[in-house]
Amino acid sequence: MQAKWISTILTVAMISMTVIVGVNPMAHAQNDELAVDRRLPTSQAEVKMSFSPLVKQTAPAVVNIYTKKVVAERARTPFFNDPFFKQFFGNRFGGAFGAPRQRVERSLGSGVIVSGDGTVVTNHHVISGASEIRVVLHDNREFDADLVGSDERTDLAVLKLRDVDNELPAIPFGDSDAVEVGDLVLAIGNPFGVGQTVTSGIVSALARAGVTGQDFQSFIQTDAAINPGNSGGALVDIDGKLIGVNSAIFTKSGGSNGIGFAVPANMVKVVMRGLISGDLRRPWLGAAGQAVTADLASSLDLDRPHGVLINKVREGSPAARGGLQSGDVVIAVNGLAVDNPNELKFRIATLELDQDAELLVLRRGVETVLVMPLEVAPELPARDESVIEGRNPFSGTKIANMNPALADEIGVDTLSEGVIILAVARDSLARRTRLKAGDYIVEVNGVTIDSVAHFKEVIRAGESRREWRIAVKRDGKVLTGEFTL
Repeated sequence: MQAKWISTILTVAMISMTVIVGVNPMAHAQNDELAVDRRLPTSQAEVKMSFSPLVKQTAPAVVNIYTKKVVAERARTPFFNDPFFKQFFGNRFGGAFGAPRQRVERSLGSGVIVSGDGTVVTNHHVISGASEIRVVLHDNREFDADLVGSDERTDLAVLKLRDVDNELPAIPFGDSDAVEVGDLVLAIGNPFGVGQTVTSGIVSALARAGVTGQDFQSFIQTDAAINPGNSGGALVDIDGKLIGVNSAIFTKSGGSNGIGFAVPANMVKVVMRGLISGDLRRPWLGAAGQAVTADLASSLDLDRPHGVLINKVREGSPAARGGLQSGDVVIAVNGLAVDNPNELKFRIATLELDQDAELLVLRRGVETVLVMPLEVAPELPARDESVIEGRNPFSGTKIANMNPALADEIGVDTLSEGVIILAVARDSLARRTRLKAGDYIVEVNGVTIDSVAHFKEVIRAGESRREWRIAVKRDGKVLTGEFTL
């Protein structure tokens, strides 16, 4: 019965398009055996066909999430905004006029029940920093929830409802890799806190990257209206399967412009399993590359721009052991096309560890299939995390040897090397030196730094110095400076 209903909906949609362009809806295509009979609804029952059965099936598993967190802030005197006061006193009394006070922030979002035992998937940014999480179901039942785990890099989080004594409605996962542009979808959530709302649309695009700050990006784009408060809600297909978790919108006004983005269900499943088990680890490639532009396609004798041109392969990495080389163009992973580095990274990250992946590559114009193992990024060299003290420009920093595991953990290029600054303490010499987390220490007093141990030796040798010369790499640029302590 449901399949027949779906067929009717699609027919009505096609009829609407036909009438707009002025074609006789009763006409039959005569040019091939795949001709489709486009007709107007012939009964009142067909006119009344709607998404109502699909909504009744899925909406009970979409919940509203209310969070509360306590934020500490200083009470400020009105004099701080007075230019006359600032002229004479500046910020010298910033801590004297206001003792810290606590303020409660409340926010709202949406979530999806994916298991009858009360397991809920939502966005990381919905529950980030929350001290209390309250979940309200479609039938107005309320539950306190515990945070099972959260992953900022994919903007996903898993909650578990407390005191669930009956099987709850849940939405089964669909295969987001089977989704196609033009598929009908519903977005369900709680926009602006007005209550559960359902909007319909189509899949507008796939594998969208560069939308947010997360580094595992291959969003499903939809024109189904998504607004603030929809975050963490469900994107479902016409079979009632969860194909994505709504995460972001593109807007200049704060409202929906018909450009919404959802984390694909296949990524959600991988992250959810990792967070529940307490062991969220992802495979890594061990290679870096760039999208193939029109100019590159021409120089590589490709018929069109597609794939990822590999320009660096780390020795001993899964990519290297699988035979990947600089100059190869990766065009698919396990049969799924990739067109940019983010999509390649996403495809690898959604695969299961301790298995193999098939890379379809173009090497000197010839298609080749490579098989590489799926492994976690290694801790080589050892991090050797250290806090630097004493009288030197780096005093108050936390540093470490960069390795693939650390790079994957903090979301930077896994081929990065060197000594990185992980944190800078407040009111430290390093803060006054204007060092920042993320800086790589390149050189100290003319000595090139290659490890934390080496850096410590150079610092000890310079304990009696007043003049220091340092060089750090920041955002790909080397910055140098001289400091007198």
